[in-house]
Amino acid sequence: MAIHSTGNPAHAVQAGDPRAIIAQSPMRLRQLLAIATCVALNALDGFDVLSISFASPGISAEWGIDRAALGIVLSMELIGMAAGSVLLGPLADRVGRRPTALVCLLIMALGMAATAHVHAIWQLAAFRLATGIGIGGMLACTNAMVAEYANDRWRGAAVAVMAAGYPMGAIAGGAFATSLLVDGSWRDIFTFGAIASAALIPFLLVLTPESVGYLLQRERRDGTLAKVNRALAGLGHGPVDRLPEPLVHAKAKTSFHRLFAGDLRRTTLLLAAAYFCHVMTFYFILKWVPKIVVDMGYAASAAGGVLVYANVGGLLGALLLSALTLRIPLRSIMIGTMVLSTAMVVWFGQGHADLVSLAFAAAAAGFFTNAGMVGFYALIASSFPTAARGGGTGFVIGVGRGGAALGPVVAGFLFEGGMGLSGVAVAMGLGSLVAAAAILGLPSKAVSVED
Repeated sequence: MAIHSTGNPAHAVQAGDPRAIIAQSPMRLRQLLAIATCVALNALDGFDVLSISFASPGISAEWGIDRAALGIVLSMELIGMAAGSVLLGPLADRVGRRPTALVCLLIMALGMAATAHVHAIWQLAAFRLATGIGIGGMLACTNAMVAEYANDRWRGAAVAVMAAGYPMGAIAGGAFATSLLVDGSWRDIFTFGAIASAALIPFLLVLTPESVGYLLQRERRDGTLAKVNRALAGLGHGPVDRLPEPLVHAKAKTSFHRLFAGDLRRTTLLLAAAYFCHVMTFYFILKWVPKIVVDMGYAASAAGGVLVYANVGGLLGALLLSALTLRIPLRSIMIGTMVLSTAMVVWFGQGHADLVSLAFAAAAAGFFTNAGMVGFYALIASSFPTAARGGGTGFVIGVGRGGAALGPVVAGFLFEGGMGLSGVAVAMGLGSLVAAAAILGLPSKAVSVED
């Protein structure tokens, strides 16, 4: 006998698979609000990456530390993000997207607050590592959540817009950090980050229901129907009168083991390799632009402006890719984006006559490298079934964060070995070209979000 919901009375009880209802129905306002919350959560990532860069001169001046020690501190967050993606991504498949995202947000808020009150370099490194763990886990959660909140038509665009939160946060973070440093100290940047993280907690609790797809993957209990109907109501849809039959593979394997089962092993390894290689190219631009500009004889303030142009280009690239996913197959977009990413990074390294042309080249490189980053989130979301989406996202992004940490280091060794900017740009730009080849090797059929 069907169990009827006592959920939202404004909607008639309906029959059918709740996942299909979300996938095939027009987008509701509550779905848009949930996705917007995930965009804001991802913007914290972008803010945090630039916040430590803006704070680093003040940190160095206050404690008198050298560049080697400061470089270790700057890398701790990226290491933490890799660990957080790998460790907390599978947790989202076991205990739920929403509770895992809440834990990650609390870690981020506490980590930023603690960073504002450190008194030793080891404390700073430890709290940056902890903050990075929260950010890495959050990205795995939000990528899965957005994919499962959106309908079929808008899923790729929604995931791409979520990823565009990163450059939005980077641009806003640069503006806030600059204003805070005028009359304050580097510690104020992290205090602001802690406040911004804490301010998003009620939005996460109110506007982001648990994923319907996740709920239907779990072992069925007496309260499962009620939970599914609450999640449907949270996305603006009416309740259902019964649950669909469970998928056979849903309880067969844990999410992490599922990633290396016969049907997903190739996808997992190729996506991880592609993301790793492209992230090396991406972070070469993000981390080395200021130093390159200063070495060309420009002032440090001008270097900061060129970095902002790179992030503005990145934001525009993210938005354009989001729009293109509505018309063009995602894989075709990604292959073209990877090739153009290589071309623009190589062009950036060829030398430019003045600061305006240099900033334009940085913006072009940022446009395609960040568009590629955004496209990867959508590609990852469409490549893993619901039961393994959190773990798959976490694994691929976690491995990719290794490329984030390695890219600037490899570029540094190439510069130190006597290679000029043009040669280093060619070498680092090849990462995106390798990523294009890996994407070509992916299985031709993407999984359904309901799988």
